Amino acid sequence: MKKLLALLITAAFVMPVMADGETTKVCVDVMKDGKPVVDPKTKKPKQECKEVKKHKKHDATEVPVKK
Repeated sequence: MKKLLALLITAAFVMPVMADGETTKVCVDVMKDGKPVVDPKTKKPKQECKEVKKHKKHDATEVPVKK
């Protein structure tokens, strides 16, 4: 019951944040001892992927020159 309650509380806070703005999926190769870890079945490097929120870039105004 405690786990279910914790899940509902977490979902209540996380869902509105995820719905606001754009997100991008970013994947990075898993490294061990400076070398990429290769998956034996697919023969491709393992990757860790995360959803990252894009931030809006604001246009700056010029600073007035002091006289």
